[in-house]
Amino acid sequence: MNTQTYDMIVIGGGINGAGIARDAAGRGLSVLLCEKDDLANHTSSASTKLIHGGLRYLEYYEFGLVRKALQEREVLLDAAPHIMWPLRFVMPHDPSQRPKWMIRTGLFLYDNLARRKRLKGTETIRFDRHRTGAPLKAGFTHGFAYSDGWVQDARLVVLNVMDAAERGARVLTRTECVAAERHGELWHVTLRDSNGRDSTVRARSLVNAAGPWVESFITGRARLPSPKSVRLVKGSHIVVKKLFDHDHAYIFQNPDKRIIFAIPYENDFTLIGTTDVEYHGDAAQVAIDAQEVDYLCRMSNRYFEKQITPADVVSTYSGVRPLLDDASDNAASVTRDYSLELSRDGAPLLSVFGGKITTYRKLAEEAVGMIAPLLGNTAATWTANAALPGGDLAAPSFDAFVQSAAARYPWLPEAMLVRMARAYGSRLHRVLDGARSLADLGEEILPGLYEAEIEYLVKSEWARMAEDILWRRSKLKLHLPADAETVLDGWLDARAKREAA
Repeated sequence: MNTQTYDMIVIGGGINGAGIARDAAGRGLSVLLCEKDDLANHTSSASTKLIHGGLRYLEYYEFGLVRKALQEREVLLDAAPHIMWPLRFVMPHDPSQRPKWMIRTGLFLYDNLARRKRLKGTETIRFDRHRTGAPLKAGFTHGFAYSDGWVQDARLVVLNVMDAAERGARVLTRTECVAAERHGELWHVTLRDSNGRDSTVRARSLVNAAGPWVESFITGRARLPSPKSVRLVKGSHIVVKKLFDHDHAYIFQNPDKRIIFAIPYENDFTLIGTTDVEYHGDAAQVAIDAQEVDYLCRMSNRYFEKQITPADVVSTYSGVRPLLDDASDNAASVTRDYSLELSRDGAPLLSVFGGKITTYRKLAEEAVGMIAPLLGNTAATWTANAALPGGDLAAPSFDAFVQSAAARYPWLPEAMLVRMARAYGSRLHRVLDGARSLADLGEEILPGLYEAEIEYLVKSEWARMAEDILWRRSKLKLHLPADAETVLDGWLDARAKREAA
């Protein structure tokens, strides 16, 4: 038994758990966050990577959810301008789908449900006069353009956890909660590390942010009845060589009334997604299937002149969305809103059902607001105006920050500088740590990836494996040779042995 008693233990290192741990630590609560895998290992690294209100949710009359998300969109864009930025979307009008009046009405609501500070409003465009028309089939003549935001989703999780840790939270990755028992006003929580060793810690409150496992955690680990149910919906994406040469994204209406996005991705690629498929398997083993690949190719081919087949797919990813079960008839219409369920029969247990990445900060604020008073904590909310680590650029724009960094590090190759500035923001200076040449960064383990950056990711961002670094902390996996993971894992293993010695 660990003799320390925490105010709060948070189960789950996805976006909701990360946001709650950050908010609670910033209010002065002692927090332990545990995650059975890597941070953002599952749902939170498998999104479409949008900070958006959810235009299509208006069709299901979810005005409250859309308004809340649109309000949060502006807050998040201010908090981390290095990993989040505005993105312009183009919707070609397909006369066989929704009529123009319906689209105009929806976009008017989307523009006006919440105040916009930096995002441009909707406009109607003619494709013979707009650069986004060139990649489209000739039959599409008119469309609509509107604004939302883009986010590096897994990095958003990591930055929240970093902020929590810097405010005093203890973070344990690859540590599974295998049991949780109420003992009067305390929780006794059994944790199992990656070596199979168990330890028990105590807490005055417990937050269940286990995502796809939220319901099974309650009934299995805590041995309590679950107040709500989750509905697992698989969303899959494909990545292909870029289909267009501009910085806008597309939103396509399809005959099944669903929409998909085609988004500029990692400079050289186009990201296409997502699907909505009921899922009943192991949430840890989710993967795209051939039918989904074919579906996304066909939907892309309805609009783009350049046709793609499954053979053109260079990468895929899938995630399970743990949506609040609202008994909807089809997966696409299940609510993306969240429910916070608080059990006060003894030490508090708060369980998070549903949610979407755009509303994570508001969800966290509400969750801590429910628990903190029960622990005697009346600290004010604070995250709405606080930058995330690296977000304090001390420059009027991200481009201006890159220019100042280029002047400070003229020896750093431009592409590498931009990539690292996007990943780390103002923390770039900590990564480079006084280096005056590429040689000062140590060995080049993989093209463009040096020892100094890897050391930073291991020591400051809980990276342990090549996949953590090449997929979740970055997207370098898309740009490197096929054996990159093997090479990096070999280096990390040798490093661990040196540390142990």
